[in-house]
Amino acid sequence: MMGGNPNQLAKQMQQMQTKLAKIQEELGSETVEASVGGGMVTIVMTGHQEVQAVTIDPEALDPDDVETLQDLMVAAFNEALRKSQELAGQRLGALTGGMKIPGLM
Repeated sequence: MMGGNPNQLAKQMQQMQTKLAKIQEELGSETVEASVGGGMVTIVMTGHQEVQAVTIDPEALDPDDVETLQDLMVAAFNEALRKSQELAGQRLGALTGGMKIPGLM
């Protein structure tokens, strides 16, 4: 069990919550970019895992090969999601000291 002043602990928890809220707000404006297929498909995503932009090279638009474009879209989205989660983990890891807190990362 942790010892110490309960008031000091409550103050530290409040400071941590304030820092956490600031980091989460900042993640909403930070972006990552994932590009696949030699730049055929690019996705920009925020640190909140919201897609901001999708760019498709016109050369990827082949009506006889829709499956390739679909595969590129999935790959780009998954890579952007991975990068976004990594960004969030880095930002929140600095606050949590590397602890994995469910719902935060």
